[in-house]
Amino acid sequence: MPRMEEQINKPKNMKQTVRRLLTEIKPWRKQLILAVIMATLSVVLTVFGPMVLGMMTTSATTSIAKGEGILWNEINQLLLILVLLYVFSSVVGYIQGIMLVIIAAKMTKEIRTRILDKITKLPMSYFDKVKNGDVMSRMTNDVDAMAGELANTINEIVTSTVMIVGILVMMLFISVPLSIIAIISVPISTIFVKKVAEGAQKYFRNQRKIIGNLNSKIEEDYTGQLIIKANTHEEKTLVEFRKINEELYETSRRAQFLGDLPFPITHIFTNFAYVLICMLGGYFAIIGRITIGNVQAFLQYVNQFNRPVTEIAQLSATIQKIVAAAERVYEFLDAEEESEEPKEISAVAIEEVMGEVEFHDVTFSYDKKKQPIVRNFSCKIKPGMQVAIVGPTGAGKTTIVSLLMRFYDPDSGYITIDGKPIREMRRADVRKMFGMVLQDTWLFSGTIMNNLKYGAGRNIPDSEVRAAVKAASVEHFIDSLPDGLKTMVDEDSDNISAGEKQLLTIARAMVADPPMMILDEATSNVDTRTEQMIQNAFMKLTKGRTSFVIAHRLSTIRNADLILVMKEGNIVEQGGHEDLLKLNGFYAELYNSQFAEEE
Repeated sequence: MPRMEEQINKPKNMKQTVRRLLTEIKPWRKQLILAVIMATLSVVLTVFGPMVLGMMTTSATTSIAKGEGILWNEINQLLLILVLLYVFSSVVGYIQGIMLVIIAAKMTKEIRTRILDKITKLPMSYFDKVKNGDVMSRMTNDVDAMAGELANTINEIVTSTVMIVGILVMMLFISVPLSIIAIISVPISTIFVKKVAEGAQKYFRNQRKIIGNLNSKIEEDYTGQLIIKANTHEEKTLVEFRKINEELYETSRRAQFLGDLPFPITHIFTNFAYVLICMLGGYFAIIGRITIGNVQAFLQYVNQFNRPVTEIAQLSATIQKIVAAAERVYEFLDAEEESEEPKEISAVAIEEVMGEVEFHDVTFSYDKKKQPIVRNFSCKIKPGMQVAIVGPTGAGKTTIVSLLMRFYDPDSGYITIDGKPIREMRRADVRKMFGMVLQDTWLFSGTIMNNLKYGAGRNIPDSEVRAAVKAASVEHFIDSLPDGLKTMVDEDSDNISAGEKQLLTIARAMVADPPMMILDEATSNVDTRTEQMIQNAFMKLTKGRTSFVIAHRLSTIRNADLILVMKEGNIVEQGGHEDLLKLNGFYAELYNSQFAEEE
């Protein structure tokens, strides 16, 4: 079914998101607390630096004023203390920095694992509505922005706060009037910063959304290059890409502008305070209220006081990015999952599958607001029957199979296998009963051997794999490869033709040896010779098993035990090939129209 644009909610409550973010740190809170303590120690040691420098200056100027020589012993002792303070502070700061990197890496790994686990629990309807690129963007870009920055941001907030408090204590110790001038600039700049931060939030969230759309567009264009070139749509594709890219640029520009604005705002007020402190401090030194060394130390503290204040102001942009990314990650993690599975103890299980399948008045719609795709569908299939499902596009053929595999559950009615409702079974147990060979073949990066063993659910000896390869008529092709079954398959398996991929997927189903089989449009994109090979392989695969075949080429299902003819979600005819032709109904119309097209 066609994809729909993902509905993006309005920005969530920032406090709620931040609170939830802080819970993410809990598994590593001991390490984080230790890192914060070490960072605090590093800051405290740094804070004493200007005071020691001031003492050195006061010692030197006092000695000179008295007409005495500089007391080098005292200066050297203070210098040694200063060096030890800065060295120890740097070592402690380096160690806590490494600890934060480890915490961020572990947190990123854990969140990505949760996202991947969530993907396995989401219903197929979610992937029908949400673009693949957007999910990938949440798993990569948003997790990096969220987890990669969170631990560092918490550390910076704590250390900056400790530095502000430490410096404030030292400034108050030196001079209360000068401290008041330095302090008064903070609340004024904070008011402006808060207003700017509120405006930046919506742009940062929109930026994350557009990045997801851009990733989807890049993925779509990359995988569809053949179609794009064949239809000479290169220019149109570029126009569409430029439109999204321009939108991202404009949103990013505004987000970055507002995100960086707190720094110059804070800088203006702190520099203004710095000028006043220089003037008043100089006056106090002249009248002897404070020493020159204390003025020097105070000016250094003002510069250091500005730095954590500025850093906290700049962190507002980082926090906006983290919250925007976290909202998108949580939006995915909170998405509605598949209906709850029955508990393993109470779940219905079939020890030996016979293969009797029955649909009981099944109705289903992908969108509950629209007309059902399948309406009041009932049918009983006996064990070992080969059932063909035919009909025009949109008739509901593939939907029937999706319901059977429990990719979706019926809106009403139910399906049974060997008399037992599949809704009462675990989804994994239902899907293990079936082997699927689809029109869109899928092979993962790895050896052909590993691909063929995929989904078997048990340790398969190589001899069984070779037997399946021979039965699927793909032995000659594999033997012609340099490394045989050990040949590596490319990421998109471009080194294997469509027909060869199809035969390999049949061989894979043979290796898995399921009780029942589904062949969905598996011969629609191959030549006549390959189609015959696929048909022969499929006949071997389905022998003695209940099997379902969905095909547009009606010539391939003449020997089916039962043909279900679907139209607009209903079975309009059913029976064998010859019987349906004699009816001269919808099936005969479809069959004759195909042969007229071929002629």
